[in-house]
Amino acid sequence: MTAVGSREFDLIVFGATGFVGRLTARHLAEHAPAGVRIALAGRTESKLVQLRESLGPGAADWGIAIADVDEPSTLDAMAARATALCSTVGPYAKYGETVVSACLNAGTHYADLTGEVLFARRSIDKFHEQAVASGVKIVHSCGFDSIPSDLGTFLLYQRAQADGAGTLGTTTLVIRSIRGGASGGTIASAMGLADEVSTDRDARRIAGRPHSLSADPSRESPKQPGDLSVVDASTVDPSLRGSLAPFFMASYNTRVVRRTNGLLDFAYGPGFRYRETMSVGSTPVLSTVASHLVQGALALGIAALAIKPLRPVLSRVLPAPGEGPSEKSQAKGSFIADVYTRTSDGRRYRCTIGARQDPGYSGTAVMLGESALALALDGDTARGGAELPARAGVLTPAVAIGDVLADRLRAQRFTVETDELR
Repeated sequence: MTAVGSREFDLIVFGATGFVGRLTARHLAEHAPAGVRIALAGRTESKLVQLRESLGPGAADWGIAIADVDEPSTLDAMAARATALCSTVGPYAKYGETVVSACLNAGTHYADLTGEVLFARRSIDKFHEQAVASGVKIVHSCGFDSIPSDLGTFLLYQRAQADGAGTLGTTTLVIRSIRGGASGGTIASAMGLADEVSTDRDARRIAGRPHSLSADPSRESPKQPGDLSVVDASTVDPSLRGSLAPFFMASYNTRVVRRTNGLLDFAYGPGFRYRETMSVGSTPVLSTVASHLVQGALALGIAALAIKPLRPVLSRVLPAPGEGPSEKSQAKGSFIADVYTRTSDGRRYRCTIGARQDPGYSGTAVMLGESALALALDGDTARGGAELPARAGVLTPAVAIGDVLADRLRAQRFTVETDELR
């Protein structure tokens, strides 16, 4: 692994002129520490220069790197110039593998925003062992997918350990509130997944398996909650009422959380089960009806994405990759995610992660930007960096960055709190 600070740049933002790429670049221009060496990367120099000029004085000295996923040699050259690289170039199943490979061969840490289970599985299979041997961190899912889920559960584990409260039992993420636009990139990824699982039996098996990203599936409990289940809120925590609807990203986030548990040698405990839900109100009858409506809508939505003749209709009503809401709309965005658990000693805990940011856009840009800065700077204590976990491989945000990421998000006015419930 290349020593931190020994490259031309600390961090490269690849796909910088895309929608989330621009938001990430803007966050870095406003919040990266002074002296951090950053470059913007993409296919078209004029667009990159125009973006740099729009970001103000914080980006005036940033570099420009020309790279194209269709020309692997340009990816190799780009990766070799930086300590860390963050990529917003998706769908990752189509474009991500060559970028990961270039980073790994160059000894460059990598972060992205993928919520694509097939890409993540292939990345693990192809790159994990080489990354471990090289000391490189390949960190997928550093946005709304899947930091609140992954980091929230990890912080619950740490709190329970510090309190001597035993291991984690059934653990449930509840999206208490969410306001924000749907990501065109996420929708495109979902369509790509639907296409692949409809024609490939192995892909269908991987997508449907609850332990599809796990480090050692043979050690996982086979009894995991379903991703589309309606949940009695009182079974999550006695303080909650009504019914909880399934959360639309559960089929990916749950796999990431279980991978973290496996990478930590199943430290969460033998009774650990994980599921994701969203609040639709606390009135028993109304929330039950609403939860079943959400359940049905999600099932229909998944089916609709797989029907290719419907794609022209969907494309007229859904955002396309590279598109997103206005700044005014994003300013109204917010999310609050609560992760609840009851430990083996019977104690109840909740971790809350939230922000007044659009979860899929401005909020995700902050989470990716801070994850990438951690990979680029932290570990270099001589430059004021914190100490990252001593782990390498194809990792999750919690395993790769852990407490350092929690501290960075708090510094960006995210709520990141863990409490014992009485």
